Amino acid sequence: MPVRGPKVLIVDDEAGIRQSLRGVLSDESYDCTTVASGEECLEALRRETFEAVLLDIWLPGIDGLATLSRIQGLPADERPAVIMISGHGNIETAVKATKLGAFDFVEKPLTIEKVSVALKNAVQQRRTDLELQRLREETSSPELIGESVPIKALRQQLKLMAGTNGRVLIYGESGTGKELVARAIHRSSPRANGPFIEVNCAAIPEDLIESELFGHRRTNLDGTADYKIGKLQKAHGGTFFLDEVGDMSLKTQAKVLRALDEHRFEPIGAPQFIQVDARVIAATNKNLEKEIERGNFREDLFYRLNVIPFTVPPLRDRAEDVPLLAAHFLSEFTLAYGRKAKELSDEAIDALMKYPWPGNVRELRNLMERIVILHPQRRIEARHLPLDASRSRPNTKPADGFGSLHEVKEAAERDYILRKLEETGGNVSRASELLGLERSNLYRKMKALGIAPKE
Repeated sequence: MPVRGPKVLIVDDEAGIRQSLRGVLSDESYDCTTVASGEECLEALRRETFEAVLLDIWLPGIDGLATLSRIQGLPADERPAVIMISGHGNIETAVKATKLGAFDFVEKPLTIEKVSVALKNAVQQRRTDLELQRLREETSSPELIGESVPIKALRQQLKLMAGTNGRVLIYGESGTGKELVARAIHRSSPRANGPFIEVNCAAIPEDLIESELFGHRRTNLDGTADYKIGKLQKAHGGTFFLDEVGDMSLKTQAKVLRALDEHRFEPIGAPQFIQVDARVIAATNKNLEKEIERGNFREDLFYRLNVIPFTVPPLRDRAEDVPLLAAHFLSEFTLAYGRKAKELSDEAIDALMKYPWPGNVRELRNLMERIVILHPQRRIEARHLPLDASRSRPNTKPADGFGSLHEVKEAAERDYILRKLEETGGNVSRASELLGLERSNLYRKMKALGIAPKE
């Protein structure tokens, strides 16, 4: 498929100007669409996303300035850069257009040079603004924090598939950070400069999820058309993240499967297909193989998604990461709320490490936010932690009585490796893949920890 240039919408009531601009800009590799009125412009923007609009001020019906004002009400990722064009321009009109959000103002008669320069700058500025917005979102979200064996293994897996476009299925309990892993995959992929679009399949009602995924076109009672751009279309050129995919209905699963197979989809009520090129990452807190047995999940969709599986460990399996995460969240919230820095006492850290964290990292994060808000003192003691003591493990030491940090780490490594060997039926090669280790390195680690290959 040939690579198309930036999508540009040309809005002018003079057919000659529309045709002339389209011909010139198409020669410069722009993907041009033309309409003759403000109403048609707004309708086109509801159907698809453009990077820039060349908008005439003097139009029949809704004039250019009124159209510009409505364009500025679109979401940032759907809002194009607007260049106003006019044959009767004056300073007052230009100032008004700029205040309404126009990127530039070009007077008729138009020249190739003026239009080309304005358009190039507008597209570049829009892309820069969107990139800055993505960077702000990424830097505001926590990273994969921890030095435990499970987290190190997860980071190693991320490195191994960083440069690929393979579909990924992320397993993990609620609150473990599956979205963080998905964003980390996106940032390290060839599509890092593209959009990251997320859909939470568990949070959207069944009667709305298809419209959310694929968009729709509906005709209202007054004859006007209502368009919605689906999130799959917005993910074109980037990553499409299906969170809690196990909660998707069988009907929607069938449509998603078809879109994955054909790399295109049909918005609800629309007569034409839309091509899409997006990497798909899915996540679930369910055992999809059991859901297949129960008839709740399509087996063919499972195999389309499960190309590269990831498992995010629960927080109880990496207790040694709890102090690092707690310190990170305390720092985050003291800064966000303008409070003085806080520290956890040894007894508080011990209590946090004993707790099983049924809500995983999300529960720990919420607890640290509560501590910052409710407790003004700098030092946080165990008594300040509203934890259910009946759920805590009675002793942080393993049953055989060791207590040094080195011994605790060895015990955690041994337990985690044994669990992966159990998951793979004792297959060392497969276990080494899950752990992100070379097979020979895993054998050496097993020997050092006293694990027999058939244990």
